[in-house]
Amino acid sequence: MPKLKTHRGAKKRFSFTAKGKIKRSKAFASHILTKKSKKRKRNLRKTTLVVKEEFKRVKDLLPNS
Repeated sequence: MPKLKTHRGAKKRFSFTAKGKIKRSKAFASHILTKKSKKRKRNLRKTTLVVKEEFKRVKDLLPNS
């Protein structure tokens, strides 16, 4: 059986926590920022966790992690 390759796009977007959860950055923070409030933009800078419904899909893209 051949080796599994890591999905390079996923590797750049996701990282694992010490307990094995997957961290991700939030969307909608790159452009058209003038109409968004300071509070909203500040909260978009924070990282969050991948929800359990998407966890397996992301984990399959990162087999060597």
